[in-house]
Amino acid sequence: MGRIGAAVIAVMAAGVIAAPARAADTPFHDQPASSRSLPGDNLPPFGMLDSQGRLVPEPNLAAGALHRGPGAPPESTAVGPSLSRAAAAARAAVAACGKQGFRVGSAVIDTAGEARAMVTADGSDGSHVFVAMRKALVALAFATPSSKVRGVVDADPSRLAKVTPAMFVEGGAVPLFSKGKLIGAVGVSGAAGLPIGRQDETCAAAGRDAIGAR
Repeated sequence: MGRIGAAVIAVMAAGVIAAPARAADTPFHDQPASSRSLPGDNLPPFGMLDSQGRLVPEPNLAAGALHRGPGAPPESTAVGPSLSRAAAAARAAVAACGKQGFRVGSAVIDTAGEARAMVTADGSDGSHVFVAMRKALVALAFATPSSKVRGVVDADPSRLAKVTPAMFVEGGAVPLFSKGKLIGAVGVSGAAGLPIGRQDETCAAAGRDAIGAR
């Protein structure tokens, strides 16, 4: 991978924006209480500490409850870029910033707002991929580059209803389209400069263009 070393390449299952469409329920849908939690941050309700600092025991589970067998239906029906395209877009975005001397993180999401691929450059702060995902959520919700959204909201305050506590409304993300249909977004975080996110968004656009998702 050269300079880009994939410190993180995460590909996750997705849901559907309003109501996640999942083929089968599993024990891994315990959502953190914070409204700022990112989409897809689903945790197992056992094997972790509870609010009293106690380790939650494993429940009595039927055979196959944790892992579905070969040939099982997909866990998600959300529209989004394929694994190969999402990974290519994320890596291209990080590479574009790397050529400018910036160490960044990039995240690609599907139409449910859940991560399809996340990549962190060598030497980059690991938090950047999560900020990038929050920017990508903005580009997805408004189907426009995230740098334009503050102006959209200022011009029409009713559009603020689209903004959630999990979003970071700054430049750095662009929507992804396939045959004119919105399929997700790519976000970047970690490049310096003003206006905030301008260089990030240039790199996000490079990721988008690398997979022809303009």
